[in-house]
Amino acid sequence: MVVRNVSTTTTAPKVTYVTLFADESIHPRYEAALQKFSHELGRHYPMYIGESEVRSKAGEFEHRSPIDTKVVVGYFQVGTAQHAREAIEEATNSFAHWSKTPWRERVRIIRRAADMVDERKFEIAAVITYEVGKNRLEALAEAWEAIDAIRYYAKVMEENDGYVVQMGPGGPGENSRVVGKPFGVWPVVSPFNFPFMLANGMALGALITGNSVILKPTSEAPLTGLLLYRVFREAGVPPGVVNYVTGPGSNFEREFVSNPKVAGIAFTGSRDVGMRLYREFLTSQPHPKPVVMEMGSKNPTIVTSKADLKKAVEGVVRAAYGYDGQKCSATSRVYVQTAIKSRFLEELKSRVEQLGVGDPREKGTFVGPVINKAAVSKFRSAVQEVRRSRGKILCGGRILREGIFGGGYYVEPTLVSGLSSNNRFFREELFLPFVVVGEFKTLEEALEKANDTEYGLTAGIFSEDPREVERFMDVIQFGVVYANRRGGATTGAWPGAQSFVGWKASGATGNGVGGPHYLLNFLREQSQTVVSG
Repeated sequence: MVVRNVSTTTTAPKVTYVTLFADESIHPRYEAALQKFSHELGRHYPMYIGESEVRSKAGEFEHRSPIDTKVVVGYFQVGTAQHAREAIEEATNSFAHWSKTPWRERVRIIRRAADMVDERKFEIAAVITYEVGKNRLEALAEAWEAIDAIRYYAKVMEENDGYVVQMGPGGPGENSRVVGKPFGVWPVVSPFNFPFMLANGMALGALITGNSVILKPTSEAPLTGLLLYRVFREAGVPPGVVNYVTGPGSNFEREFVSNPKVAGIAFTGSRDVGMRLYREFLTSQPHPKPVVMEMGSKNPTIVTSKADLKKAVEGVVRAAYGYDGQKCSATSRVYVQTAIKSRFLEELKSRVEQLGVGDPREKGTFVGPVINKAAVSKFRSAVQEVRRSRGKILCGGRILREGIFGGGYYVEPTLVSGLSSNNRFFREELFLPFVVVGEFKTLEEALEKANDTEYGLTAGIFSEDPREVERFMDVIQFGVVYANRRGGATTGAWPGAQSFVGWKASGATGNGVGGPHYLLNFLREQSQTVVSG
């Protein structure tokens, strides 16, 4: 498929993850949305397959808020393999019509979806906060990111003429073109940490290119997934073209990977689950089929002796502890040049200790709860292992249980130094507000350490020396890289600005969401030649 030169600039968004912090006008509307949703807690929700509301004979599961486990967000259906088959059948039957719908009409519908998210962004952000414990600024930024993503990809479709590209003749009288055509049915399996945006990105990519979708959100965020489903349906996506199922992933996995009517799988989540899906899908299907995956990372930030330390400290803190370290792009290891290590750690420790840990519904909260009990247990084990390894916990390390913390899953932002460079915490993703610091003498040593991982999603450097920045960009083996980014050393990718693409074990295609090539993941080429005369 030939991609035309697409402008990667969109209309300047009102906010991004970097700029939202200064916008005071958002708070009254967000708080009104919180209040409204507090009266909707504990409702019972169906699945949607084709035109039907579906209740499961297997019953319901309840989802409780990580902010306070006494709060029941809602009750959701325990979907089964039979529901997976029914959804695949509906998506298959609906695909023929949707794939033949003129691409400009699909773009019109998708643009209407962006307008609807814009209208509902405070409602969506309030649900995100209740459901996964994300603070108000990050929750609102996620909703705005989804709006920009939808509008960006509508623009990309237009600038590529729906992926119909006129080619040169291969011989006399030949009229040749390449046409991008959709594959068919795509299960979209989305995670908890960006429950609206990441589900939106995958589903949007499939839908706008003419595929049909089965949206299967994580059981940690089923209501946010339902809000997205409603947006697409009310915008004009026909029933069956988008379906919504809930329940344990294990109930759906076998059917999704083995059913021959499934054309591709889009997944964001852990490496272990992603690689299992990848292998099972490729071995269970009658022929090769596409897999779009983003599977986390172990993201490094390098701070050299030529860095602006205040900028570096702020960039590391925002990237490491934003949404409690539960971003696949979060900085989780920092390499500092020996000459400035003591000073940098002193300033970083002081800044981390200033972070507000608390109820994410409150305006001043930066760090809220982690997602569940298992995350707290992983945190406890990591802290204990650091102490056994004679590492130094510079700050944090405690599980918070007193007062407002008693009902939820709260841990302190934690900063660790003194571990050997081969310690597993420099290589294994924890998905926690837990950062390890190492040191280096030369930039080449830092780059070698940073690249010494199976992952390759995001990486950052702080240096005011252009030669060091250039060397970093040339050598680093990560898909999304930043230099001197105060707003987030490794985080904050925005549609139309940064393609969010994972290398190595962090991704499967090399075409990242938010970038100009992402839609190609959901299209296959057909070369068409007509000979005249």
